Amino acid sequence: MSEEEAHQKSMADSAWLEELQLPQVLISERVRSLHAAIEQEWDYLRRSACQTAAGRALWNHVIHDPLAAVLAGESYLRSLYEKMRQDRLSNAREVSGVILAVRTLWFDSRIEAAINSFGDRGAHQVVLLGAGMDARAYRLSCLKESIVFEVDFHELLQIKASLLKEMMASSKDQQIVMIAKSLVRVAADLREGDWIEELQKRGFVPTRNTVWVLEGILYYLSHLHAMQVLEVIAANCTLTHTVLLADFMNKSSVSLSNSTFHFYSDWPDHLLPTLGYCHVKLSQIGDPDAHFGLLHDPQNLFNKLRSLPRSMETHPEDGTPCRRLYLVEASGGPSQDS
Repeated sequence: MSEEEAHQKSMADSAWLEELQLPQVLISERVRSLHAAIEQEWDYLRRSACQTAAGRALWNHVIHDPLAAVLAGESYLRSLYEKMRQDRLSNAREVSGVILAVRTLWFDSRIEAAINSFGDRGAHQVVLLGAGMDARAYRLSCLKESIVFEVDFHELLQIKASLLKEMMASSKDQQIVMIAKSLVRVAADLREGDWIEELQKRGFVPTRNTVWVLEGILYYLSHLHAMQVLEVIAANCTLTHTVLLADFMNKSSVSLSNSTFHFYSDWPDHLLPTLGYCHVKLSQIGDPDAHFGLLHDPQNLFNKLRSLPRSMETHPEDGTPCRRLYLVEASGGPSQDS
């Protein structure tokens, strides 16, 4: 490590000795009451949306999400901040939240690439299934010509809208504006069979080029429901140019909490073609397109996993389960030459 790099690291480490600085709006009475309702009324699946937002807020130096902190709430921010602080000060090989940061950036980059692949083939749609506290419609410039749909539980979308309203009302120095061409929030439960009908009622056009974004949602669903969602999207491949972006846990990852996680696939790149998708590309955390300069230690966990055959369930050195997160892009179209 050079003298300059050592100095930069020292400065970065010293920053983690300071207290977490919260946005002023986050400690307002109205925002506190909204997050109190989340803690009291939401189940783990719904609250995971706030955990994701906390990760984006605390990795904001690479994700640049000005709304994430308010959407996350104070308790989730403080909890993750303390874990990250301890990791930084102990020189951990992987800092808490880095998986979420890499995952977010991978989805950001693939959304942009998918939109670019449509070229000038007319209007297109971006559908975020299980959108949670996602704020891409406000931060991704590639969505400026996109019709964006956010699909999630009614109560989640309602509180999210209220939090955004408070944020925008309090932003005196920084104006918060929507970048997407339009944003439609659709209240629906992916575990119910009518979510696609609800989406169409709100303006979704099945024959329009579409990017489907399933970030951090499939593994919370049962096998039956997850497969149904994938099959519904695959049916769109017969109608129009369709791009699916999704992350999959393998079986070992789901075993972290069998009461929380359910659906898994050890070989999503084999599964998706059987449903009607083509041109499937699979990446793992740490691959060249899923690194983003955030994994500095060459001996980090993700590099160790990538060096092993995917069929291997336990690590030969220490016997620990090989827990993998697969980042998958699949596409299809009426002629299957997309």
